[in-house]
Amino acid sequence: MSDADREEDWRPALEMTPDTTFRHRVPIHALTDPVTSNADHFVLAHFGVPRIALADWRLRIDGMVRRPLRLEFDGLKRFRRYEVETFMKCAGFPDNPAINTHNASNAVWAGADLREVLEHVGADPAASFVWAYGPDHGSYADWSADAYIKDVPVERIAAGDVLLAWDMNGEPLPAEHGFPLRLLVPGFYGTNSVKWLCRLHVADRRSPAITTTRLYNDPGPERADGTAVGSVPVWEAPPDAVIVAPADRAVVTGDPVRIWGRTWAARGIDRVGISFDEGASWVDAEVDPRRGYAWQRFELRIARDRIAGATSIIARATDTAGASQPLERARNACHRIAIRLG
Repeated sequence: MSDADREEDWRPALEMTPDTTFRHRVPIHALTDPVTSNADHFVLAHFGVPRIALADWRLRIDGMVRRPLRLEFDGLKRFRRYEVETFMKCAGFPDNPAINTHNASNAVWAGADLREVLEHVGADPAASFVWAYGPDHGSYADWSADAYIKDVPVERIAAGDVLLAWDMNGEPLPAEHGFPLRLLVPGFYGTNSVKWLCRLHVADRRSPAITTTRLYNDPGPERADGTAVGSVPVWEAPPDAVIVAPADRAVVTGDPVRIWGRTWAARGIDRVGISFDEGASWVDAEVDPRRGYAWQRFELRIARDRIAGATSIIARATDTAGASQPLERARNACHRIAIRLG
């Protein structure tokens, strides 16, 4: 077998159906359940959806490991099973950090802890990244790739709860969510939770793939002149929030007026402010405590006469480290809805 063949032998037989970008989302005002059903959980598959027969699937683990492996599904399921409830947030457009698509969901996933799997194969302590390979391929916008590859810092894996997930909300993964296996990185943007996972490569550097170098990177810290210092990878999800009710462009009745929604961040949310005057002032909502990595619910009841004349509502979340959402032009820009007081 040539080196090229050996490099590619992780790919299973598959059919891309559809073989073009596939999206699914429900309206924000439909996110009423604490746990999002499999049918309602958002999906973004840039190249389409690979259909893989379980008999054709293997997970190859190689690179800086003492015992490279090719695991069949039954072999993988011999590892201890863990459950993790976590929010998942779409990072939005791969090469445009100025738009928040507001696609988010919350589900309960189950599978093996990647930390234990890496211990089993004898991962080298000098390794710093694990490259995760999905076999989906094709073109999206003005870029293309032969595989979807992301890298995860070993230090995040060592912290625990990074899963090789085979169940979603108590059921086998649907094809659109990565059957038979996906990576799940709680607290990271969804782009890092590679679907249809077929290979893990342990390395001492970041992957050179286009999906880690050119795409999914945001401007780094600003200099005094306002220009950015380099770039940072789209890994940890910063504070974010969506207003579930009232719905955008709703006629709002009743007194007090009730506003509620969902909020999340890798580090958890400390507070959510609500503005009725385009961000000039803020009123703190009540925020539920976080369970694990699950999103949190916020709610505000406010006397109608306090918001007379309001035509919009903005929600702004602040995480436990003190970081707050920008009002605009960011992957986590504030959610704003239009209303009319009826």
